Amino acid sequence: MKKNQIVVGCQWGDEGKGKVVDLLAAEVDIIARFQGGANAGHTIVVDDTKYVLHLIPSGIVHEGKECYIGNGVVLDPIGLIEELEVLDKQGIDYRGRLFVSPATNLVLPYHKLIDAIDEKNRGTSSIGTTKRGIGPAYIDKVARNGIRVADLFAPDRLKKRLEWQRRVKERYLADSTDERADLDRTYDMLIGMQDTFRELVVDVSRALFEAHRKGRTILFEGAQGVMLDVDLGTYPFATSSNTTSGGALTGLGVGPKMIDEVVGVIKAYTTRVGAGPFPTELVDDVGEHLRQRGDEFGATTGRPRRCGWLDLVQLRHAIRINGVESIAVTKLDVLDESAEIKVCTEYELEGQRIDQVPLDLSELGHVKPIYKSLAGWQSPTTGVTDFAGLPPKAQDYLNFIAEDLGVKICLVSTGAKRQQTIMCHA
Repeated sequence: MKKNQIVVGCQWGDEGKGKVVDLLAAEVDIIARFQGGANAGHTIVVDDTKYVLHLIPSGIVHEGKECYIGNGVVLDPIGLIEELEVLDKQGIDYRGRLFVSPATNLVLPYHKLIDAIDEKNRGTSSIGTTKRGIGPAYIDKVARNGIRVADLFAPDRLKKRLEWQRRVKERYLADSTDERADLDRTYDMLIGMQDTFRELVVDVSRALFEAHRKGRTILFEGAQGVMLDVDLGTYPFATSSNTTSGGALTGLGVGPKMIDEVVGVIKAYTTRVGAGPFPTELVDDVGEHLRQRGDEFGATTGRPRRCGWLDLVQLRHAIRINGVESIAVTKLDVLDESAEIKVCTEYELEGQRIDQVPLDLSELGHVKPIYKSLAGWQSPTTGVTDFAGLPPKAQDYLNFIAEDLGVKICLVSTGAKRQQTIMCHA
């Protein structure tokens, strides 16, 4: 039976959700993005062509699939148009297949300016944002100051809302010579986008409801990872939205009974971008080996990612708060050369051993990881497409993870390309 699935990243993002969504999209009718903004990058490799998407759902590269951007997303209209232009150049026809909710809040140039100013003012206490304006856009949304897609088609209302922005953001905009502070310019830009957006706007919540009633299947796609969730992640070192499975419901306007399964994506080790606690981080040659072998540099910013061993304590937290039933394990091949592989199974906090993430997540910066050492397989797994074809010690590693987390493995990625994948049906 085909299912409606939510795909969530179970670490700090960059787990390879783009490839997983691309693979699962082949079996569904619709792919819908429920949160985040252009600070996320999903990379897909089809044959020898690489697609890097920031806002458009990964399923767009599948001919005939419908893709939706929900109200939970903060949408950079300039970035969206740039992505559409790239898709045109790459021969991907998105017309009549890509749709945007009119309730989606916009990330505008002044949000990026404010983001950069605030991050600079934080100094040594900076959060490590991408400066893409995501936080300021979500602030406006929650403060009910936001400008939404629907406002593009109401010029008088749009002008009034921009005038209000001029007042409430005066300390950022009044004396700035940065062109991003020019709200008249922003108004003209948005009015000039009316025709583009007119072809995209639909009531996403209703469209998904009707599709579900007709028996069509939906894949719900998020951005970032669950440890960056604004409520349940490593706050304040988090993003500004709900990256967890619950965010799919509010971010697209769908009910919980439409969800059949939650698929969690985990990397075979752990990475993190930006500031914040990272218990298993390796600041040595081993960490650098993982970074270089795994090409751990951000798809959006190019920033080098912090690298470390797999953290099962953190993953237990992610599995629990998302209701994950099956996992997709990515980048297994990055560990092929490791003679020893360590896995964090417990933390030590103030002399006590704990096997769950502390309730006060600020304590995560003070824990000491306790490792279990496993023998590496030291043979290539790149391109293996059958679980039985993996080296026995690689199978042991994967089975150890699944047994500890109490989940099944639905997919193992052994390379960047679509065909470099093991699909597990157990």
